[in-house]
Amino acid sequence: MTSITTSAIDTPLRRSVERTCDDLAMLVLAAVAVIAGLTFRDYGLGWDDYTHAEYADLLLRMFGSGFKDTAALSFANLYMYGGGFDMVAALLHKVIPLELFETRRLVGAIVGVIGLAVTWRLGRRIGGPLAGLAALLLLALCPIFYGHMFMNPKDAPFAVAMIILMLGLVRLAEEYPQPSPRTILIVGLGAGLALGTRILGGLSLVYAMIGFIPLFLEELRTEGLRESVRRFAHVVYVLLPGLVFGYLLMGLIWPWSIMEPGNPFEALTYFSHFFEKPWKEMFDGAIVSVPDMPWSYLPTLFALQLPEVMLVLMGGAVVSTFAMLPRGDVPARRKTILLMLTLAATLPLAIAMVKRPALYNGIRHFVFVIPPMAVLGGVAFAWTMERLRANHRTWQPVVLATFCFGLALSLAEMIRLHPYQYTHFNHIAGTVRGADDRFMLDYWGLALKQASDELREQLVERQEVPPANRKWKVAVCGPQRPAQVALGPDFTIGWDSNAADFAMTLGEFYCKGLTAPVMVEIKRDDVVFARVYDIRGRGISSLLSIPAP
Repeated sequence: MTSITTSAIDTPLRRSVERTCDDLAMLVLAAVAVIAGLTFRDYGLGWDDYTHAEYADLLLRMFGSGFKDTAALSFANLYMYGGGFDMVAALLHKVIPLELFETRRLVGAIVGVIGLAVTWRLGRRIGGPLAGLAALLLLALCPIFYGHMFMNPKDAPFAVAMIILMLGLVRLAEEYPQPSPRTILIVGLGAGLALGTRILGGLSLVYAMIGFIPLFLEELRTEGLRESVRRFAHVVYVLLPGLVFGYLLMGLIWPWSIMEPGNPFEALTYFSHFFEKPWKEMFDGAIVSVPDMPWSYLPTLFALQLPEVMLVLMGGAVVSTFAMLPRGDVPARRKTILLMLTLAATLPLAIAMVKRPALYNGIRHFVFVIPPMAVLGGVAFAWTMERLRANHRTWQPVVLATFCFGLALSLAEMIRLHPYQYTHFNHIAGTVRGADDRFMLDYWGLALKQASDELREQLVERQEVPPANRKWKVAVCGPQRPAQVALGPDFTIGWDSNAADFAMTLGEFYCKGLTAPVMVEIKRDDVVFARVYDIRGRGISSLLSIPAP
């Protein structure tokens, strides 16, 4: 991966590879944008949506009151996160004719498409047009990233912010020691958005410090200690306006962070320890308390949930990067760029495996490592095609066909799972059908929206009306707010299954399978994601299969 040219594959009619790849990338981005625009309403609410919407209202109220109303600065634990996504969605909701939660899904789609575009540009910058196109395809057809971008109000925007920052750091390495104003702006923008979304954005400093070691060593060898220090000081000096801009941006979307100088460090300390009453989740067929998850939690889920083609290409890229570092014929800037990218894709996972914090909800907290993984995969694919062009051209069609087949597998699963792409398990795991009894799938409860819609349709079709002087009562095993929003004002939601008309349950291990007529069943790949039972006159004592924590 030391060098990539723009002629890794041949194209017909003397059309340049660069033009062809760029046109295809624009076509992919346009297609994703159109599909997202047509389907964003399909994605239900998760556990956090309602609370995040409340946080947005409090933040906007604080700004509107001139910081007199400071309830947002002590709201739940969300004040230790940024609220940029939430505020943008709340403001947009005021000017477009969509419901609030539909607006949140639309904004998520827009942010996700921005992340795809930045990933494309980063891959193209590092490895050429073919690498950029491959990186874009790998990310766009990664069900985990695609599914989360619609409905994850923290982790998906954070992933986009981090890849913007990585673009800035790569440009900085290329232009060192004379970064352009555009590079300074991108670094500041990425840093402000990343830190303002999650304090974990500080990891980017670690990527930069370690990643720039090859470049600094080269500077010492060629320029001497004094000149190297002077050049480094100059870079820090010219970066200051961008960093100040980033700090102000962080304060805008995360006001609590600048109220006291030590607040970001307090947030870091707070989130380094588990902060809620522990509950249990299913992992590898066992029910495990979330603070006690094994070190294998993340590597296992990444290996089983990412598309196979991304795993192979990314793994090859990581090995190639570390094998390249001792080589003297590779430019130091190239080493720095690929080392930073490799650290961005792997270091957070390594730290979590060693530190073993509380882990839950699958890999959603680590979605931010997927875009750099896609870039590494794209660069590895372009490098492979270039090597084959130079030495074994007859193998190019085979490798290209294998790459396309891997992408097609992911696309087929995304279509089959829609709109629950975030629950994806690859063919190594046996897809969601093979993973159902070993891992949690719809842990965010998105299927309750479709179950609610179908329950209302069933009642209308049957021409049933609620008993006199009251609404329909629905007991829910799962997040109640999403069900309440989806069902609407004609239903009362609660935990009391004994007095309810219907029971709505997720297909997760903690919800009972009831011996009652099934009115609605939401399934994907023969796996039950949610059910609605008619429990009128049946006296069901509880919907939980295990005691509540």
